Amino acid sequence: MGTRTQSTRRRSLSAAVALTLATAITATAAVTASASPAHPVDTSPGTARQSQVKQLAELAQEAADTGSLGTIVRVDRGHGPVVEIARQAAWTRADHVLRTNDQFRVASNTKTVTATLVLQLVAEGRIRLADPVEKWLPGLVPGGQGITVEMLLNHTSGLDDFVLVPEFLPSLLGLEQRAWAPEQLLALAETRGAPGEEWFYSNANYVALGLVLEKATGQPLADLMEQRVIRPLGMKDTYLSTDASWRTGRGHVTGYEPDAEHLAPLLPPGAPEGLGPAGPARGDHVDVTGIDPSWAGASGGMVSTAQDWDRFLTALMSGKLLPPAQMKQMRTTVAQDAADPKGDRYGLGLMEVRTPCGTVWGHTGGLPGYGSEIYTDRTGSRSVTVLTSTNLGVRLPAAAPANKALADAAVCTMLGKPLPTTKTATATH
Repeated sequence: MGTRTQSTRRRSLSAAVALTLATAITATAAVTASASPAHPVDTSPGTARQSQVKQLAELAQEAADTGSLGTIVRVDRGHGPVVEIARQAAWTRADHVLRTNDQFRVASNTKTVTATLVLQLVAEGRIRLADPVEKWLPGLVPGGQGITVEMLLNHTSGLDDFVLVPEFLPSLLGLEQRAWAPEQLLALAETRGAPGEEWFYSNANYVALGLVLEKATGQPLADLMEQRVIRPLGMKDTYLSTDASWRTGRGHVTGYEPDAEHLAPLLPPGAPEGLGPAGPARGDHVDVTGIDPSWAGASGGMVSTAQDWDRFLTALMSGKLLPPAQMKQMRTTVAQDAADPKGDRYGLGLMEVRTPCGTVWGHTGGLPGYGSEIYTDRTGSRSVTVLTSTNLGVRLPAAAPANKALADAAVCTMLGKPLPTTKTATATH
């Protein structure tokens, strides 16, 4: 699963999918725009806001046409109508006509829910941030006696990721059908440094936290998510996936990735030649919707919609899910890049992201076929969601600038600021 902040969007495949994971698209793309019944799209003529929404829709289409393939954008400025936009490349309509309320694999955004559950238990006195991991998971985590729960939450544990380990890579790309237990995944995670010394994004941290939650409560992770977050917030289209299937009753986004030939530049050195994702061929892409992401669990296994996830994140950031003390802990951040102390930062399952229009809070995610950036302002009164129906594909040179321009413009729209010019947005990628 990948994160795509201002600094991490430029990472190699290792960070892109491990947080986790350019082709010519038909020039004439069909477009769709829709709104939920409770939140009509703002289309009142003759206003500066309408002009900005129009520009945002054009950027969404441009991103779809240049490699994002499908884009869903949702912007809630805390007042007035909510903006909801869906755009897609023309050829993808044969598989699915994209809608703004389609279900989507939110990947590493799941980490924010996992962190919320841990901090709820901290508030209840059932877990301490200073607890050594060895206390909860004896013998399961390398160096667990020196790693604390807090280090797992903010990715300073010193654990490497397992996502691109040769033994696991076929499962990530759907080439191997294997049910991975969390304990097996942790066995793949080696130690890359001393605990507490370096920030390094690793899914192993949150796989371990999922086990800690189950050990501390005696309940399955999916039940904890349902009881403590999903049901109280009325998130009717959200759940933790346990296999490759999608729950019926709601449409879901079709995800794509480049085929083996076009994926090759993104793979790490030493990857087998001809390695590509499993799924039905779609020209120079592959339909990866059927890849099983259940291994992701606490680190990235949730399915949701733009509206549902905005409901969660705004509730969290406005203080409805955690007491003030734990909210302060969640917002206590470390630099993601020690050489750039003014860059993006990471708290406890929560990112502090710098954008051209200001600082936002939230998370990003990526699984094969699904990329996402979901943020709020500091108070949780405004929110923005940008979803793409490819994750690795937007990292190719032809797609990356338009994707970044769309994400920046959506954030600026949320914050009520002018959209960056295309030249500026592209140059800063």
